[in-house]
Amino acid sequence: MSGTAAMTPAAFALERVSKRYASFVALDEVSLSFASGSTTALIGTSGAGKSTVLRLLLGLDWPDQGVVKVGGQILQHADVLSLRRRVGYVIQDGGLFPHLTVLGNLALLPRYLGWRAPQIHARAAELAELTHLSPDLLERYPAELSGGQRQRVALMRGLMMNPDALLLDEPLGALDPLVRHELQDELKRIFAQLGKTVIVVTHDLAEAAWFADRLVLLRGGKVIQDGDLEDFRRRPADAFVTRFLHAQRHLPESSA
Repeated sequence: MSGTAAMTPAAFALERVSKRYASFVALDEVSLSFASGSTTALIGTSGAGKSTVLRLLLGLDWPDQGVVKVGGQILQHADVLSLRRRVGYVIQDGGLFPHLTVLGNLALLPRYLGWRAPQIHARAAELAELTHLSPDLLERYPAELSGGQRQRVALMRGLMMNPDALLLDEPLGALDPLVRHELQDELKRIFAQLGKTVIVVTHDLAEAAWFADRLVLLRGGKVIQDGDLEDFRRRPADAFVTRFLHAQRHLPESSA
C-alpha cells in the first residue's frame, strides 16, 4: 500500500474478517466496505465488535483471519505508521496527555514529522476556529478544560495532519447531555464541511442517525443490518433490530 495513495473508491474494507480476544469472539467473518467521503455510524450494544472494527482499520489490532484493505490494497504491518499519519483517531475522553498543554498535545506528531513552530501554530489556530475552541485555551492543560473543550481538542488532534479519514470511538459518550447535544451539532457541521471519510462508533441510535445516513448494527461480532434509519424501521432484519430500536428511550408524553 502506498503511503500517499488516495483512499478511493473504497477508503476501507474488511473482507471476511474474524478477531478473537482469548475465548471472546469480537468479530465473526465480517465484511464491510466504507466509501471514500462517506459517513458511517457503527451501532450496537457493548461487546458487539464496533470498536474492534476501528482498531483493525487503523492497524492497532490484526485480524485472525480475513484481510483489511485501505485504498483497495491489503494493509500490511509495514504500512501501519504511514496509515496513522493519514487517519485521525478520536476516542472517548480524548486521550490527551495530561502533562502537555493543548498546543503540546496537538504538536506531538507534527514535530516528529519535522513541522516548524509557525506551521504548527497556524494549523492549531485554523482548527481552533473550525471547532469553535477559544485560542486562549491552547496554552492550558487538559485538567484546566471542561469535558466539551477536551473533546474539541481531541478532534483537533485527530485533524491536525489533515488526514484522509477520521475514526471516532464513542467521542461524546462521557459528556453531559447539554454539551453532548452541542457537540453533535458541531461534529455534523465539521463532517459536512471537510468531506472526509468518517466512521463513528456510538451506542446512541439518535446520535448515529444524526451523524450518518448509513447505519451498521453489529451484534455478537456479526453485522445484523446495514442501511439507513428508514430501512431499520420499515425492514428490520430480525427481531433484535426491532428491540434495539424500541430500546432507545424518549421523554414521556406531557400529562398537561
